[in-house]
Amino acid sequence: MQYPVGPPMPPPHPPMPPVPPPGPEATGHFPQAAAVADASTAAVAVLLIGPAGAGKTTVARHWADTRRVPTAHISLDDVREWVRSGFADPQSGWNDHSEAQYRLARRTCGFAARNFLANGISCILDDAVFPDRPVVGLGGWKRHVGPGLLPVVLLPGLEVVLERNAERSGNRRLSDEEVARIHGRMAGWYGSGLPIIDNSQQDVATTARLLDEVVARALTSW
Repeated sequence: MQYPVGPPMPPPHPPMPPVPPPGPEATGHFPQAAAVADASTAAVAVLLIGPAGAGKTTVARHWADTRRVPTAHISLDDVREWVRSGFADPQSGWNDHSEAQYRLARRTCGFAARNFLANGISCILDDAVFPDRPVVGLGGWKRHVGPGLLPVVLLPGLEVVLERNAERSGNRRLSDEEVARIHGRMAGWYGSGLPIIDNSQQDVATTARLLDEVVARALTSW
């Protein structure tokens, strides 16, 4: 398994030192294996990445709800939708207006995450971060939250994503074509060095446990 490299997050919480580069045996895909440490009490900032329908928000909420330390969940989509009149829906086309609102929402999420961490509260954020698009890329999140941010990719199979997307409503539901396109682009995370969880056959509680294992492995590698 591979992890991103980054310098430690600033105090007041225990520093988050950089993760060493991956070994030659790493695949970037996270297997279902026993955790090597208990991450349930660790102070962390996690970014859960994945396509629409991957279950990011549901898993993030469950993970935050069941940790033994104070943990906040911050959803980029929720923050973007704070804009009611004049909301720039990316489904209507990605343009300067939607990009500006995205950047504003990401800055807002980053500020909230830093504020939670400074007050002893861990956090998990979720967003559909693309590996091939700098505007909505990982670098912006690390700038706003901190270089010690731990990104984890949630990437179930396409059929599963399509089924989950069909259960959505409002502007959270995308066309099948759009879902397939996004899912294909997310495959670019393979080989990136980020831990990837395939939750195609996992329920929410099991996926949250796998996320704990990813976090535990990252912490014990520091």
